[in-house]
Amino acid sequence: MPVIDAHHHFWRVAAQNQPWRDDRHGAIARDYSPADLQAELAAVGVDGTVLIQSVDEPAENDRLAGYALEAPFVHAVVGWLPLSDPPAARAELARSRSPYLRGVRCLVGRDPLDWLTKPDSVELFRELAEAGLSWDVVPVTAAQTAAVTELAHAVPELRIVVDHLGRPPIESGGWEPWAGQMRQLSECPQLAVKVSLGIDLLTALPQWPEVHRYVRWAAECFGAERLMLASNWPVVLLRADYQQAWGSLRAAVERVFDDPNDLAAVLGGTAARFYRIK
Repeated sequence: MPVIDAHHHFWRVAAQNQPWRDDRHGAIARDYSPADLQAELAAVGVDGTVLIQSVDEPAENDRLAGYALEAPFVHAVVGWLPLSDPPAARAELARSRSPYLRGVRCLVGRDPLDWLTKPDSVELFRELAEAGLSWDVVPVTAAQTAAVTELAHAVPELRIVVDHLGRPPIESGGWEPWAGQMRQLSECPQLAVKVSLGIDLLTALPQWPEVHRYVRWAAECFGAERLMLASNWPVVLLRADYQQAWGSLRAAVERVFDDPNDLAAVLGGTAARFYRIK
């Protein structure tokens, strides 16, 4: 089974506005291209990647398609759609659809997701599922978790991927309500979780953290067949280089799963299945 980094980005800072990046993120305020990542992948034995959007605009889809053509290690792309506006989302999908597109998302932060359960939104996600596209999201609040769960029950054929462990409260050593929300999400059988850390958490941390406790709970909730390892490069460079971040996350996974088949699933099998990587 190939090893797949299920979440990373490329960007050119002059080409797009990144509203999620501020003065605390000077370490990543530069361009990142396929050439910057290729040697890092080889050093840790990663065979392929899933490239994820980082800006909510149509031009991002064009950039992602270009990167996928440039970088042979990119096996799948998660592009952007204005999902809260179903007519606009359908139009953008028709305009920008590429052979690398395997999933979609938009940045939601802590915004309400009440729109997810509107009839037109449910129909849009049903259409995305029929087109073989998954949906990436990071539900952080209880209300967001409830909305994602309701949509999952309404469209059981939709593959949903929760990024960055659903934002665990590692900086405080906290547990609830995160743990309960993860358990709630795990009741949706078509939902998987990425073992990775997001920018909000990395910004709050003084250094790269010990993640084993939180990875173990995710494993108890979802099992190996619904977990996938992901770097979130170059965002992780705020607290660690690629090899340190990947090594730490992989070590946490290896402490939880000692069966080779389980480990192979987390390292690549789950990502290959959810993103239809052949």
